[in-house]
Amino acid sequence: MVHDTLEPVGPHELTTLRVRKRLEKVMPEDLVAHTGTPDVEDRSEGIMRHPDVMVIAEADMEVEGSFDPRTLVAAIEVVSRSNPDNDWVSKMRDYPLLGIPVYAIFDPRTGSGAVLTDIHPTPAGPRYATRKEFVYGEDVTIGEWTITTQNLPRYAKSPDAAGD
Repeated sequence: MVHDTLEPVGPHELTTLRVRKRLEKVMPEDLVAHTGTPDVEDRSEGIMRHPDVMVIAEADMEVEGSFDPRTLVAAIEVVSRSNPDNDWVSKMRDYPLLGIPVYAIFDPRTGSGAVLTDIHPTPAGPRYATRKEFVYGEDVTIGEWTITTQNLPRYAKSPDAAGD
């Protein structure tokens, strides 16, 4: 007898799945909300990233190796419980440098997020000029498409988390 136990899908993966499916319902057929490989890479900047969801034209996926980040319509990240600064700091710096016009962040720790747009030059390098925050339960617009954030999961509070 074989007993196969599956680990439950966590809030990170479930959020990624629900956002991808909701976007694909409202986007044109030639665009996809892609969650697989490969990475996006800008060799001249020495940056390689792997967004949780990449909005990209299917035609732009027909390449060998990494995707050109400048072909992405949007990058979407679901904040990990263990390393939130990766999404809120590092990727917020890297994605405008890579030329990704829209960066959306979903944070299951807080039940909120932000959509960043309008890349502009700053002394520290390209940055997003516009930040629109949302809380779970509201509709959010990513690029040209609006989806609901109803029923997105939250991370369970850990017993030792004071005020988390």
